[in-house]
Amino acid sequence: MMIAQFGGKAPSVKPWKGLESGVMEVVENFDGNAYRAIYTVRFHDSVYVLHAFQKKSKRGIVTPTKDVRLVRARLKAALDDCRARTEGTDI
Repeated sequence: MMIAQFGGKAPSVKPWKGLESGVMEVVENFDGNAYRAIYTVRFHDSVYVLHAFQKKSKRGIVTPTKDVRLVRARLKAALDDCRARTEGTDI
């Protein structure tokens, strides 16, 4: 995530499908397990980590619905937080 804080993108990062632009997914594999971290860089002064989890799907690359819902809810909360912090300025 430190690379994202300085405007960069690690090789294992890709856009997260299913949400608008600025939501990224870090994909890592370790010891036969897959891990994901979802974050957003939509805000000019902040990086919000929305969710991190071990991918356990038995159906290929599909992210479980509960994880997608959680990311959406946390993205909305991040937007609300950013708006509250920057009232009167452009996000």
